Amino acid sequence: MLGSRRSRRRLTTALAGFGLLLTGAAVQVGSGTAAHAATTHRILFDNAHAETAGNADWIISTSQPDPLGQDSSPSAETDWTGALSSWGVALQKTGGYSLKTLPSGSSLSYGGSSATDLSNFDTLVLPEPNTLFTSAEKTAIMNFVKNGGGLFMISDHTGADRNNDGYDAVKILNDLMTNNSVDSTDPFGFSIDSLNIGSDHPAAISDSTDPVLHGSFGTVTKSLIANGTTATLKPADNSAVKGLLYRTGYSGNTGAFFLTSAFGSGRVAFWGDSSPIDDGTGQSGNTLYDGWNDSSATNAALALNATAWLAGSGTSSGGGGGGGTGTCTAAQLLGNNGFESGDTTWSGSSGVITNSTGESARSGSYYAWLDGYGTATTDTLSQSVTIPSGCSSATLSFYLHVDTAETSTSTAYDTLKVQVLSSSGTVLGTLATYSNLNAASGYTQHSFDLSGYAGQTVTLKFTGTEGSQYQTSFVLDDTALNVG
Repeated sequence: MLGSRRSRRRLTTALAGFGLLLTGAAVQVGSGTAAHAATTHRILFDNAHAETAGNADWIISTSQPDPLGQDSSPSAETDWTGALSSWGVALQKTGGYSLKTLPSGSSLSYGGSSATDLSNFDTLVLPEPNTLFTSAEKTAIMNFVKNGGGLFMISDHTGADRNNDGYDAVKILNDLMTNNSVDSTDPFGFSIDSLNIGSDHPAAISDSTDPVLHGSFGTVTKSLIANGTTATLKPADNSAVKGLLYRTGYSGNTGAFFLTSAFGSGRVAFWGDSSPIDDGTGQSGNTLYDGWNDSSATNAALALNATAWLAGSGTSSGGGGGGGTGTCTAAQLLGNNGFESGDTTWSGSSGVITNSTGESARSGSYYAWLDGYGTATTDTLSQSVTIPSGCSSATLSFYLHVDTAETSTSTAYDTLKVQVLSSSGTVLGTLATYSNLNAASGYTQHSFDLSGYAGQTVTLKFTGTEGSQYQTSFVLDDTALNVG
């Protein structure tokens, strides 16, 4: 739209959290990010959301946050007290895991200084939460996974509201996936069904290469349902989603009892019942069903293999990169990369992400429009991302359209800088600078090699600066950061 002028009014609302580089400097975590290379896999079990309400007892030990306070060298499931003690003890005995519990009364955070901050862990286990996550907690969880963490979500049947607050695990986990500030557009590629399935033995799919079904802790053939639910897969929303065990008579996109997926550079697992992880050794009066030791299923192998995979061990199960060492799965890492989710994931100047008819999107309805006011103005747009250390290739690409009312063919009055920043805001490199001299009809794709930043959390930032007269519009769409 050569020669067009516009006011500062646009059709979208202000982006949440401006002035911060992606939902509070959630990725500014010093030496302990989710993708941190470590020989010990660090697992955090949540107990801050009523996981012991009613007769449930979803803890690895009564000693919290550190189960070693109860027994520093456990050899049997009863050495730690909790219905998940078998799970915890089995991991502890390998010598390759560091386990902690987020105690009741605490909150999940990412990018903070506390010992239980998610930046200090590779995997978060949510064993049937019974209270809603706060907005800040949902942001923390989603950014943790997006930047390389593993998320293990364990549900129960609909109506299993153990603390009678109106929310069961089905509602709570669906709320996490559909009502957060990072990506609410079906980010993991599935939704949890509102069902109460009395009993069943879901069988594993035939895939000898899958590290969750065939891992170092054994081969998975069946799980069990003792009042649980399933999930509906939506691969059109996230092609990484993969059903591993299905309710009898179901396959494909319906009736998935156990599944894996990816988000950003992280991994996700879902299990539709808490009974399989119950080892029958909870605190007095809290036993529900001893599924861990049930010989009709292979629940222990499933839980342990999945934990290892989420923490970064093994090859991909169709999911993303995980938080392990030296591994890389081909993935696109940017959230809301085509801007179709509106004011989510990106941070920047008010109204930059828009569906205004003043410019045209390359695809879809939304795009990012920097500058174009005809006054001295600076617009910014940024997103932080962790590039896994094992990736040999990392390519940033985007489509850019520049139109201008400037008449000079030799002077760059208005500019757009594309830069890479550290998590503390230091400019690590300027990839390119565009100006009114680059004005042309249509979009042009630009690509840059970011493989030199593998293993780092960086912020990708676009800064548009306009002179005091004559508009120049820098219009972005269809961004991507592909690693492999």
